[in-house]
Amino acid sequence: MSETVDAIVIGGGIAGVAAAARLAEQGLAPLVFEAEDQLGSHATGRSAAIRLDNYGPTGIRALTRASKAELSSPDEEFWPAALLEPRGHLLLARPGEEGLLDDILAIGSGIEEIPVHTTKSLVPIIDVAAIARASYEKDAQDIDVETLLRGFARLLRSRGGRIETGVRVTAIERSRANWRVETRDKNVEAPILINAAGAWGDEIARMAGIHPLGLVPKRRSAAIVPVPGEVNRWAFFGSVAEDWYARPIGVDKLMVSPADAEPVSPHDAWADDMVLAEGIERFAQMITIEINRVEGSWAGLRSFVEDGEPVIGFDPAAEGFFWLVGQGGYGIQTAPAIARLAASLITGKAEPDFPASLIDTVSPGRFSKG
Repeated sequence: MSETVDAIVIGGGIAGVAAAARLAEQGLAPLVFEAEDQLGSHATGRSAAIRLDNYGPTGIRALTRASKAELSSPDEEFWPAALLEPRGHLLLARPGEEGLLDDILAIGSGIEEIPVHTTKSLVPIIDVAAIARASYEKDAQDIDVETLLRGFARLLRSRGGRIETGVRVTAIERSRANWRVETRDKNVEAPILINAAGAWGDEIARMAGIHPLGLVPKRRSAAIVPVPGEVNRWAFFGSVAEDWYARPIGVDKLMVSPADAEPVSPHDAWADDMVLAEGIERFAQMITIEINRVEGSWAGLRSFVEDGEPVIGFDPAAEGFFWLVGQGGYGIQTAPAIARLAASLITGKAEPDFPASLIDTVSPGRFSKG
């Protein structure tokens, strides 16, 4: 079988599905290929799911701010449930880490230092004797990732786009004015090929005969630990040194991560037991209860290029090949803005949220300069 569509998207995570949905709103009919049997199987489905204004490099923070309105007031036709819930973000500095907190306070927005003794009102198990200073970002919010992803998928389909899961791309080539993508069952052509393959982004580029970006997948592990009492109103909290963080899960459990960032090859990631144990030990040194067991664990891949900013735009050396990778650990909170930016660059319709400086910051052309 062979067919021609307006755009082919490789990758059914939040980046690919959201961008395809916004293109469909512009009158294009994209086709999304996802290798797994369901959408969001890798990085999207394994996110900490928190919206932080002060997280990430300059471009990421701008895209986070540009996403807030859509996350706060989504179209009820496609997102019938709220996407954001109040959470708050508590950062803790041990003795010797005060300078790290100063750095965050200097560039942060909506984040303020708080007295150490008040941290227990936000997270009752904090050991105040182990903390030198603390800060709090009141506007940090939980993101309902599943509802966000399903809403974009619903929007895409309602506007004539399609999603095919369980489809692995076997070959890519340039055919006249189109990109030709081969799968086991059929061939599809389109003038635009969007590489939203996450950790596999460079592999897709190589398949297409395009120079890779140096995309590095990094493993991030997490464990579920039970704690006494109700935790659902606690803040998201962690070390300013970024060597652990914890997020309330349900009524009486915490997701604890060692905040690892181990470079690995693209694969279906699993947690490293030793890395988890070391992270939980660092966490345990700053709380007043004992952690006696772990109920479960998992890992995901967060993919970065060298400068930590995402890569969004057409490859300067390959007509019609669009990069949509490198979102690192910020892909959920930036997804609405990244989708609009991608659609804007593909259709040529400018959006005021995206000044030239931001477009340059995320452009794949930055790798060929100098």
